[in-house]
Amino acid sequence: MSDQGIDRRAFVGDLVAACLAAGGPVLLGMVRVAAAQGVGAGAYDPSAHDYGIGIDIAKCIGCARCVAACKAENDVPMEPHYFNTWIERYVLRTDGTVDVDSPNGGLDGFGPIESEGDVLRTFFVPKLCNHCANPPCVQVCPVGATFQSPDGVVLVDDSYCIGCRYCIQACPYGARYLHPEKHVAAKCTFCYHRLVKGLVPACVEVCPTGARVFGEVEKRATPLARFMRFNDIQVLKPNLNTKPKAYYANLDGEVR
Repeated sequence: MSDQGIDRRAFVGDLVAACLAAGGPVLLGMVRVAAAQGVGAGAYDPSAHDYGIGIDIAKCIGCARCVAACKAENDVPMEPHYFNTWIERYVLRTDGTVDVDSPNGGLDGFGPIESEGDVLRTFFVPKLCNHCANPPCVQVCPVGATFQSPDGVVLVDDSYCIGCRYCIQACPYGARYLHPEKHVAAKCTFCYHRLVKGLVPACVEVCPTGARVFGEVEKRATPLARFMRFNDIQVLKPNLNTKPKAYYANLDGEVR
């Protein structure tokens, strides 16, 4: 390890220790964000925000522009099976069966549906990290690499991650993977490098139908707050008590 790497780790360690000694959990969270995401000190105050995302199933057309934009924006591996966000197609049939497919996360397009005569309905479901308020991935991480920022975003500090995969196994939404080159846990970060500049996540920006809505959970003036007020909101796997902050409108009960 270079002297620069040692100095950085020592500096961050001393700063974290000072924050703990001062009893400042919010300040500590800000330090972790800065260390993990390269955010300049004083440039962004995560304690002033509480982020979430809304997804309107009725508006998703399965174009997968969000998936492509996410891969390009966040340097997600181009190989199949590595996604920060992906699209699933649900096909509900008259006999009660449900078919689910996601060819290369939706990037390869969705082919014709077999035996169309018995199809009841079809729809697309975008998925990503739910940035849970009670995240099991944070609870199982043995080294504190996965942590929750004061703005409600669940992040991974690559410099701490040991690649044990506990968080990947703990995530009930299948939203994590082990990066094949970095050998650390990877996931959606809500494009955190964009958030600190006042921008929305790339997937939200490129959605042609407005199926994705991003903003503050509580503040009434934000697009997300309005989305939640005017729609019947549901979350994935509510029985697990993870308190997810990916809020779905027009979600079918067959979605898992």
